[in-house]
Amino acid sequence: MRIITSILVFGLMANSIFSQEHFSGISTSKRGGLLNANNNAAELLNMNSKFEANIFNFSLGMANNKLSFNDLIDGNNLEDKIFEGNEAVNLRLDAQILGPSFAMKYKKWGFGITSLANIKANVINVDSKLGDALQNGSLSDIFSQTVVSSSENQRLNATTWGELGFTVARNVVDLPKHKINVGTNLRLLFPGAYANFSANNLSGTIVNTFGDVSLVDASANINIAYAGVLADNFNDQGNYNDFFSQGVNGFAADIALNYRWKDENDANSYRLNAGLSVKNIGAMTFKSDNNLSKNYVLNVDNLESLDLNQFEDVESFSQLEAILNDPANAAYFQSTSSTADYSIQLPTVINAYADVRITKKWFVTGSINQKVNDDSENDRVTSQNSYTLIPRFTTKWFEAFAPLASNEISGFTSGIGFRFSGFFIGSNSIFTALADSGKQADLYLGVRFGF
Repeated sequence: MRIITSILVFGLMANSIFSQEHFSGISTSKRGGLLNANNNAAELLNMNSKFEANIFNFSLGMANNKLSFNDLIDGNNLEDKIFEGNEAVNLRLDAQILGPSFAMKYKKWGFGITSLANIKANVINVDSKLGDALQNGSLSDIFSQTVVSSSENQRLNATTWGELGFTVARNVVDLPKHKINVGTNLRLLFPGAYANFSANNLSGTIVNTFGDVSLVDASANINIAYAGVLADNFNDQGNYNDFFSQGVNGFAADIALNYRWKDENDANSYRLNAGLSVKNIGAMTFKSDNNLSKNYVLNVDNLESLDLNQFEDVESFSQLEAILNDPANAAYFQSTSSTADYSIQLPTVINAYADVRITKKWFVTGSINQKVNDDSENDRVTSQNSYTLIPRFTTKWFEAFAPLASNEISGFTSGIGFRFSGFFIGSNSIFTALADSGKQADLYLGVRFGF
C-alpha cells in the first residue's frame, strides 16, 4: 500500500527531523516565555520581561522502531527494511509550528494569545508480514503461506489542524522564598484534514502463488475515515499544510500549576522551578464536504480468497474506500455503520517537570510526558510517552543544554541545543542519530523577543 511509502517519503521531505516532545530543553529554560507557557500555562508569570512577542518557532521530527537515521538518509529499500522481522511497525511523524504570538504580565496576572499549527502522520502496530504483503505485493517469488494473527488495532493515520489559544495565569502565593502560580490555556480548534484506516483483531492466512497474493480464512473489524485534502492524495506534501480550512469546530484546554522556590539573594533566579499540567483536554469535529467514516466487518471463508494485489498501488483513502465498496469485494466487506460528521479526541498528556539549580549557572531538568489516551482507538490523535533529563548551562544571553530521553517508540535519544538571547536551535537526538544507533531524528528552532 503506497500510503505507507508516502508517510516515509513525507518524513524524508521534512529532512527526517522530527520530535515527539516538542521544544524539549528550551521549553523549561530559565528564560521564561511563551514556549514555557505552551508547556505549562502557569509559567506565563515567570517571563523575564513584561512583554514577549513570538515571531516563528517550529519543531519537526520522526520516531520509529525499525529504521535507523542512516537508513532514512540512504533512502534505499525503506519499504523492505521497515517490514523486516516479526515486530509490529510503529512510526510517528510529528510537527508543531508556533506562529505569531504575544504575551504580557500585569500585576499578578499573565495573558497570552498564540497561533499554532499541527501535523501528525502515523503507522501504528502494523503487522510486518501483512505490511509487506500490502506494500510490495508479494512475500516471495515462490509459493508460500503466512499466518497473520493480531489482537492489536493496526492503523494508518494522519491529522492536521490549527489552533488559536488564549492563556491566562494568576499568582496565588508570593512569599519571600516561595511562589505558586496557576494557569489555563483555552484553545479554539480549526480542523484541517484527517485520514484513518484500521484493521482490528485481524487474523487470516496470506497465500502467495508466484506473486499473486491473497488472504484466506480471515476476519477483522475495519474502519476507514477521511476529511479534507488527505482523502485524495497522501503523496502531496502540500496537503499537510491544510490547517485552518474548516473554521472553528472544536475546543481544548490545558490546566497547570507552577511552584518556584526562590533564591532570596537573586531575584532573577531560583533554587527549584517545578510544574504539573494536564494538556490537550478536548476534541474537534470534521465537517468538510467529502467527509466519511465507515466501519466494515471483514469475513473471508477458507473456501474463498481476497486479492491483496489490488491494494498494492493505493495512494489515497478515497481510492482505498472505493476498493472496499467494489462489487467484486462485496462478499468480503460488510458495511456496519457510516457517518459524515465525526469527532476525534486530542492526545491528552500529563506533563510534570522540575528544574533544579546545581550552581549559579548550572541546572538540571527532569520531565515526564505521560499520555492518557490509547493510540489504538480510531477516534484518537496519537502521542508518545517520554522521560527526559536535561543538564544545562545558562546565563542571561546564552544557554546550552543536552537532552537525554527515553521514548516509547524510538528508545534512548541524546541531543544538544543552544539559545542566543531570543534565538534558539536544538535537537533531542542528533548524537544518537549520527552514531547510527538512534531511531529518531528531530530539529527545533525559533526566534522571539521580550521587552
